[in-house]
Amino acid sequence: MPNLPMSSEVSCQPWSAHTKLLQHQVEAVTKLLPSRVGGLFMEMGTGKSRTAIELARLRQGKIDRVIWFCPVSLKTTVEQEIRKHTYCENDDIYVFDDHTSEDTVPQDRFWYVVGLESMSLGQRAIFSALQIIHERSMVIVDESTYIKGHWAKRTRRVTQFSEKARYRLILTGTPITQGAVDLYAQMRFLSPKILGYHSFYSFARNHLVYSTRNKGQIVRTLNYAWIIERIRPYVYQITKAECLDLPEKIYVDRYCRLSHEQMEAYQSAKDDFVEDVLRYEDANSDLDNGIAVFRLFSRLQSIACGIKDGELIGNHRLSLLATVASAVRDTHVVIWAKYRKNVQQIVESLQADGLNAVGYDGRVPERQRQGLLDGWRRSGGFLVATQSLGSHGLDLTAASTVIFYARGFKYSESIQAEDRCHRIGQCRPVTYISLWADCGMEDRICEALRKKENALGRLRDEIDKVKKSGKDKLREYILAL
Repeated sequence: MPNLPMSSEVSCQPWSAHTKLLQHQVEAVTKLLPSRVGGLFMEMGTGKSRTAIELARLRQGKIDRVIWFCPVSLKTTVEQEIRKHTYCENDDIYVFDDHTSEDTVPQDRFWYVVGLESMSLGQRAIFSALQIIHERSMVIVDESTYIKGHWAKRTRRVTQFSEKARYRLILTGTPITQGAVDLYAQMRFLSPKILGYHSFYSFARNHLVYSTRNKGQIVRTLNYAWIIERIRPYVYQITKAECLDLPEKIYVDRYCRLSHEQMEAYQSAKDDFVEDVLRYEDANSDLDNGIAVFRLFSRLQSIACGIKDGELIGNHRLSLLATVASAVRDTHVVIWAKYRKNVQQIVESLQADGLNAVGYDGRVPERQRQGLLDGWRRSGGFLVATQSLGSHGLDLTAASTVIFYARGFKYSESIQAEDRCHRIGQCRPVTYISLWADCGMEDRICEALRKKENALGRLRDEIDKVKKSGKDKLREYILAL
């Protein structure tokens, strides 16, 4: 895509950076600086934020401001990254919050940090964002897989708002989590000229093959190499292994049995699913489009974590965690949990044992999150967090011991959580201790993650294959989980 001629430059108060770039960051800036659009596909921990800041610094005089969209949970982190790497003052940065409106958003800042999720909600944040994006703007979308869904409101709005900005940049360490389909909306945000399609349906017609049984399920990508070649000039991609000399990762697995209460609930969930199999026979049923499979998967894993119908039940996982925690000698430890109920339960259990522990999930008010993290970094102890809130963007290198109370379905989410501690600034080997319940569902999650696969998608594919052998075989397969 050719660069368009620049309008006359307007002088503005210059700012500078005070941290040096690493060699791979220099290479990224060199490649993307000449173009108005680009993507930093840099693995977690390789310094995407610092590279983006450098691109903004070098474009001073051509832009008046940077609008940095990111997940709400990362707004404070982005603000801290700007402060850490530049001499920008408080008056240079504005972070959108609950009080931001068209009347209160200042017009004289260089940096604006906006939560992506707010673009899906009420009009207040939307109109406020519209006010600050203009031709002399640079728009950054951090963790750009948040706009991979072409149908999502936030994707459409952020893309539309940003069309008038002079520069557009996306940042992600995992540009593809479920297939080449993830690339369409991210490239569309940068420019429809990159892939050459002005609608998703044109893209899908040429590149995606859908299942005839499961509505919306993509079974194959066509001309994948062509897609990669089209985006290659506009992205810089690198992994940690290629650019950093980081300490090793050490993996440890620990197992526990299901309690009697868990076993009863686990069996009941499988029986209910088998009944659904016999009930649904038409092509448009829940089972065919994967919803019922997701329900089964989620229900079985929550039971394995000691939660039934939203309530805690007796389990041995918490006792296993206490044993593991008592043997840890690291001053700072991160514990990843999947469910909020578990976060509270774990914090209370560790505190009852005389250990310092704090919870970090969606119940922590946004304005208190940075202070909580800073306190943990100063004082040490156990930081118990949900992957949905803490696995993106945070620097948790104070810890070199990580405990997964439960692993998620997706490999991309799992590696995101791992790399909060294994990134620039980590000098010690990082030990990852995964807790598993001895049951078929968790065995499948473990196996899929080791093969870098999506456990839910793999289970759905297996069930589709078994269904072809008849209902008896399917019943046998489900009851064996």
